[in-house]
Amino acid sequence: MTTQLNGSVLKAFRILDLFAAGRSEMTAGEVAKDLKINLITAHRFLHSLEQAGALRASARGVFRLGYMFADLGERVMRDGGPAPTLQPILDNLARVTGEACMATRFETDMAVCIAKAMPGRSLYVDIRIGSKLDAFCTAHGKLWLAFMADEKREAYLATARLSPLTATTITGKSALKQELDRIREDGFALNDGERESDIYAIAVPITNRTGRMVCAISTFGTASSIVNQRSTSLLHHLKDAARAAQNALYGTSSAGA
Repeated sequence: MTTQLNGSVLKAFRILDLFAAGRSEMTAGEVAKDLKINLITAHRFLHSLEQAGALRASARGVFRLGYMFADLGERVMRDGGPAPTLQPILDNLARVTGEACMATRFETDMAVCIAKAMPGRSLYVDIRIGSKLDAFCTAHGKLWLAFMADEKREAYLATARLSPLTATTITGKSALKQELDRIREDGFALNDGERESDIYAIAVPITNRTGRMVCAISTFGTASSIVNQRSTSLLHHLKDAARAAQNALYGTSSAGA
């Protein structure tokens, strides 16, 4: 049986998504134009969201996001952040690929493991929840660098020491910048034995509805085939998992509501 959806709720969240797209303030006229609704309806939704605490008026007819979202964000993190939501997706990814999988967030200048799933076979890779991965020489780290704001990436590169950890480690900042540009364009990152000579990985971003990267997921292991003949198949499964994670974290798109 098809679940009946409440169009007004979906429309309200479409309005909130307009703020998430990078605008700090909006008027009813802007909402009406962007969502192709009439001005009276836009006013009604904005004032209803203000009454609920989701928006606040910064000036007459001008609205900003309300402080309730800061409280909700704190509650989400207290409940374990995205890790519990990502875990079943990683478990399934490990089953269909036969490889180890993990998810990361970015802290300061390193990717941090927040969830993992192991395949049903022996795997000699020591990765634990909380393990930190160097940004310049791992699939997760390079992915985060590629998708972060330009000024943050430049700040990282200005002080980074690109030590030659293996024969394939990228040690030149110009070469690393080119690699990050390629990752941003292609939408995935590889670790070709760059941190440890016998560890390989492929990683993709999980983004929110506006395209901002919020997590990364990967498959990894000791087989170099992860980054060559099997990369196409693994990439397909990873992208499916990333879409499933986005839907689990943010819900299915309401663009047609």
